Amino acid sequence: MKYSVQFSDAIHILAYIEIFQGTDALSSEMIAGSVETNPANVRKIMSQLKKAELIHTQIGKPTPTLAKAPAEITLLEIYKSIEGNTNLIQVDPKTNPNCIVGANIQDVLNEKYEELQKKVEDEMRSITLAALVHKIAQLEMEKRPENKEILQEYL
Repeated sequence: MKYSVQFSDAIHILAYIEIFQGTDALSSEMIAGSVETNPANVRKIMSQLKKAELIHTQIGKPTPTLAKAPAEITLLEIYKSIEGNTNLIQVDPKTNPNCIVGANIQDVLNEKYEELQKKVEDEMRSITLAALVHKIAQLEMEKRPENKEILQEYL
């Protein structure tokens, strides 16, 4: 089963932009080093984030900024900016219509998956980038307290 890590990478990029705002560490190369991907992938994701009005960028200048406060950016917004209106889980459309299970499983699962999708979206709506950045700062302080100056405003 193929899965995408672009949602995770998009959250990573937004958190990075917030924490390193106002520094000279915001080039796609620097961000790619943190994400451990290539700069072209970072630029692609940043393009999607810009289109969704979650970040502002300027051509030729490594100075991306968040378009709104981290407390106003939800996981659901980030997810939709990357994955569109795709559901988190999908029903296999190719089942045997001549089988008792195959003929009915899609209807059964579609109903349950819709319920799950709504619950997950409601939860994603309640989780903000600010909460994630705060947790990143807390964990970093446990590992490397010497970075307190950089992270102080997020603790």
